[in-house]
Amino acid sequence: MNTLPQQLANGLFLGSMYGLIAIGYTMVYGIVQLINFAHGEIFMTGGFGALTVYLALPAGISMWIALPAMLIGGALVAVLIAVGAERFAYRPLRGAPRLAPLITAIGLSLALQQAVFNLYPNAKSARVFPQLPFGPYHLGSVTIQSGDVFLIIAAPISMAILAFFVRLSRTGRAMQATAQDPDTAQLMGIDTNRIIVIAFAIGGLFAAVAGVSYGLKYGSVSYDMGFIAGLKAFTAAVLGGIGNVYGAMLGGLVLGLAEAMATAYIADIPGMQQLGGQGWAAVWAFVLLILVLLFRPQGLLGERVADRA
Repeated sequence: MNTLPQQLANGLFLGSMYGLIAIGYTMVYGIVQLINFAHGEIFMTGGFGALTVYLALPAGISMWIALPAMLIGGALVAVLIAVGAERFAYRPLRGAPRLAPLITAIGLSLALQQAVFNLYPNAKSARVFPQLPFGPYHLGSVTIQSGDVFLIIAAPISMAILAFFVRLSRTGRAMQATAQDPDTAQLMGIDTNRIIVIAFAIGGLFAAVAGVSYGLKYGSVSYDMGFIAGLKAFTAAVLGGIGNVYGAMLGGLVLGLAEAMATAYIADIPGMQQLGGQGWAAVWAFVLLILVLLFRPQGLLGERVADRA
């Protein structure tokens, strides 16, 4: 019990990162009903884009100056890849059977992973990511690392901006209309192609913020970091109710808390010593997904997405 506050904090930090990635899944699915399995690799390229900007800056530059440039660079890379994927990989298949874009998404995921593996200098091993020059901080028994400070600031600010954009802006209302009925929205004068591109771009932007957060939190980025993180973020989107942007963040927080608690305390249960530890983190995350799908298939917030013909 002495470690409970620390585990709760760890779960919230981890869940915030999952939630940032999950927003990209849920926005794209809510509008075009496509599960973009390449989104985990878009998250990965955002991290590498930020690292590239840092390496291009003068040696010894302050992180207070470098970090905004890294965020911009990572966002540009992730958004360009997300928009390019929509335009050249997914849009030609929009009227095809659903299996075709799903297979394309998986192929694009593998292609992006291998492109970074083969083309980025020394990407075959994890690349060291620059760290913020402060912390750690101690609040009672809770230790907060510098990367976690960035995460707990970036996640709520990003969510607040997104909520404002979706609810109050003209484009946000057009996105809601397109998600509800794209054909009727188009008849009402909404450029649905533009709206879909914007949804992919926003997803890429959030993935880039998550990619920078990952590098600051763990101290490195790797070409394969998007695979498991992407699957867990998709799990978070389903947990919260896929198609609901608030559900995506809620699902991420629930998943992060469940993962932190399971890895910390499962081994303390009699007879479960072999099922604890960090190596089982992904297993317990997907066990939670199965339980939610069994008892509440629409997700925690109850968002039901219409099945389009």
